[in-house]
Amino acid sequence: MVVLFGGCASHPKSGGSKAQATAKARPPIKKSTRTYRVRKGDSLYSIAWRAGLDYQTVARWNHLRSPYTIYPGQVIRLYPPHTQTAAKTQKKSGYKPRKPAPKHSVGSKTTVVAGKSPHPAKKTVKSAKPQPAKAGSLHWQWPTRGKVLSRYSSSDPSRSGIEIGGRKGQKILAAEGGEVVYVGSGLIGYGQLIIIKHNNKYLSAYGHNSSLLVKEGDRVKRGQHISNMGVTNQGKSLLYFEVRRYGKPVNPLAYLPRG
Repeated sequence: MVVLFGGCASHPKSGGSKAQATAKARPPIKKSTRTYRVRKGDSLYSIAWRAGLDYQTVARWNHLRSPYTIYPGQVIRLYPPHTQTAAKTQKKSGYKPRKPAPKHSVGSKTTVVAGKSPHPAKKTVKSAKPQPAKAGSLHWQWPTRGKVLSRYSSSDPSRSGIEIGGRKGQKILAAEGGEVVYVGSGLIGYGQLIIIKHNNKYLSAYGHNSSLLVKEGDRVKRGQHISNMGVTNQGKSLLYFEVRRYGKPVNPLAYLPRG
């Protein structure tokens, strides 16, 4: 059982490119993995998704520019390139970075006081309680109709999204407009999967489809019919829907309209 998309096993593919159809489904990439060798059917988006990283960050670490072309056999770095070098340089030279001068805040301004201990400000501005991140100008809609069978949990990797029940063949819609950046069944636990990039922050994923109506590179509009609902190995008809912000899963229900 794999802990990426509700623990559901993938099933045979019925659409997508030949490379995606022949690619063997691959598990999540462990956090301890430093590099990854590209295999047939991989894309920068799928590699970053499996590693739980932001695709833009991975592209920057590897000096890749849009459209992020990679090729089989290429080694992709999954950690900041300067980290190891900086650590070795510091150890070799014995250099220790100077501690920054103490700071104290007055109102909304921050003042650096060299050589002095910070004094408590007369007025303290309390930080607001963290709120769910908003999607800026994005206006999300439900990707399909149905009962929420499983909810998101930040402490459970197997519940990085939500499961929405329905019937086989039911329409799956794009929750917001964007570019289709992945279509295929090359990721274990997702079945036939579609990933849409909405902007530089947000991606959404639609797993366990019975058919795929879009291909990589397509531009889709909010509410566009992109696939049909499939059935898992457990015999359940459902859609697994996930939203990621800078490569990290967030609660889809914080973005979808209520009711």
